[in-house]
Amino acid sequence: MRIVVTNCNTTQEMTEEIVRGARAAAGPGTTVTGLTPAWGPESAEGWLDSYLSAAAVLDALRTYDGPSYDAVVLAGFGEHGREGVRELVDVPVVDITEAAAHLACLLGRRYGVVTTLDRSRGQIEDSLETAGVARNCAAVIGTGLGVLDLADDPARTEAAFLAAGERAREAGAEVLVLGCAGMTGLQRAVEEKLGLPVVDGVGAAVKLAESLVSLGLTTSRAGTYAKPLPKVRAWGRPRG
Repeated sequence: MRIVVTNCNTTQEMTEEIVRGARAAAGPGTTVTGLTPAWGPESAEGWLDSYLSAAAVLDALRTYDGPSYDAVVLAGFGEHGREGVRELVDVPVVDITEAAAHLACLLGRRYGVVTTLDRSRGQIEDSLETAGVARNCAAVIGTGLGVLDLADDPARTEAAFLAAGERAREAGAEVLVLGCAGMTGLQRAVEEKLGLPVVDGVGAAVKLAESLVSLGLTTSRAGTYAKPLPKVRAWGRPRG
């Protein structure tokens, strides 16, 4: 089984970190390939970044010419594009936001998301609402750290996560979710200190993708994700 994991930004180092986390979660016989968009934001940290990222990821998958794959994992937490990718490709598509929330709902009645900047909270809340899992979300809490800041100082990142995690627990969260693919691997360092299960969206998405492929399931083409007419799929580039 081959899973393509798409980074939502153009930072290759982050793609490599995400792939390491995905491979750690993958079962025997699963190959994980990382895909970095050729253009777009260096880090997706707001509405404009997110829309640009969605177009870049769709373009990367539309023009992909590597080995065939069995599933796609979208490794952008709260980023746009999930529905478009499901319309574009003929394999299961699992978004880390949706995957983490679904698994969190199996572990406790309410979950909290600990993310990067506060400005990301709105689009994460909207993504959870669209996925139908917002009702169980107690809070989305920012750490105040940018996406590219996460790897610079692991001790600072852990301290910021613990502080935000405490706030989420006070808001009623019984489970925590890593609200950025760049946080992959942090759950091992914070679970015991917080006394709560912590779900990594990258690992959750990989396991759900494996399950869908093993069960022979893929995106329904009845209605919402029906293939668009050929003329709608003809992408062009602006002149000039």
